[in-house]
This record gives sequence, C-alpha cells and structure tokens, in this order.
Amino acid sequence: MAVTQTELPRLSVDIVSDVMCPWCIIGWLKFQKVMAHFEGRLAFHVQWHPFELNPHMPPEGEDAVEHVIRKYGITQEQSRANSGRLAAIAADLGFAFNRGPGFRMRNSFDAHRLLTWAGALEEPDQAAATGVQTALKLALFRAHFTDNRDVGDPDVLIDVAASVGLDAARAAAILDGDDYAEMVRMEEAYWADNNVTGVPAFILGGRMLIPGAQDPEAFIRVIENKVLATAA
Repeated sequence: MAVTQTELPRLSVDIVSDVMCPWCIIGWLKFQKVMAHFEGRLAFHVQWHPFELNPHMPPEGEDAVEHVIRKYGITQEQSRANSGRLAAIAADLGFAFNRGPGFRMRNSFDAHRLLTWAGALEEPDQAAATGVQTALKLALFRAHFTDNRDVGDPDVLIDVAASVGLDAARAAAILDGDDYAEMVRMEEAYWADNNVTGVPAFILGGRMLIPGAQDPEAFIRVIENKVLATAA
C-alpha cells in the first residue's frame, strides 16, 4: 500500500531571514529543490523567523549602493559586480532582481511584525509544507527586490498582505499599534543567543543549523545522514 503524506516522517524547517537579504530569497529557492528531491519520502513544515540586517535603518531607508559601500568598505565597481552576480544567480532560479537607480535598503521591522502575525495564523500540524506566512514572505521579497516598493511603508505592507489573502484591516491595525513588536524582538534575541549571526540560517528538526544559501546537495547530505538514516 502506498505511503500517504500524513504517514511520512516530518521535518521542521525554521528559517531565520530578513526581507532585505538577497541571499535569503536565493537560499529559499535552492531549498525548494531540496523539498522536491524528498517528495514522497519526507514531509516538511516551514516557519520563518525575524532577523534585521540593519535594525537601526531610518524610516526613509538608504540608497542601496551607498549603504553597501559604507557597510562593507567596497568600491562602487565592486558593489555593481556583486549586484550583477546576485541577479544572475537569482535569474537562474527564476527570480528577478530589478535593483536599478533609486533602489533603497528599507527598515524591515514592521514587515517582520506582519510575518509573525501570519505565522501565528497557521496550524502547527498543517499538512502542507508552507502556508500564508511563506506566501507573505515571498510577496515581500518580490515587492522589495523585483518591484522596488518600500516595504517599510505601512500602505505597501497592507497591500502586500492583502495580496496573499490576509485581512487588510487587521494588518492596518497591527501596523498602527505595537502588536507583535515584542514577539519579534524576543525571537531576534533568541536566535542570536543560539548562534545565528547571519542570514539565511536554516534549522532542521530544531537542532541542525545550516548557515547561508547552501546548494541543495549540502542539505540533501545532512537530511539523508542525520534525519532519514536515524529514522530508518
């Protein structure tokens, strides 16, 4: 008799990331290949967690090129080359980076508040690997990197939330107050205390930390040797 989805071994995947992080969307697109590789053998449950690359970013944001040059001490030519390399990698994975003139780094705290809300709406034992939280996360990545929208702007955030089926009025109320702010701060502190110093960071099964936008093969080896082999 065929094994049903509910009978498959289940692996939790906690992803610590920031909407401002280009490697975070690249890492996710690579991880989708991992989930496809284990289809029929392993069930996944994905949850996203907050990390701010620039927690003190002002509301108006900062020109992305100037930000990278200042933060990493590189030249404008190096910044342009890095952006081109990232865009090429993303394009190969089916995602468009349109970081032209005027592209800015934004404050992502309110985006994390909405993502935390969306995560709380999901059922812990949902059958699907992803739900509305992942839908919102990907919509925010597209809004920022592809559409060059200000994902620190409440109106933009409300629109993006509504685009994935979330209640616009509730999103507006959250952004108008302090809902989920303390939860975001507590989560950020928790992951910092657990050795997450950069993003993306993937935590498999609540205990195996895999940092960075690794190629699928790295995850596959870990899952084969540390998850499926021990469950056999």
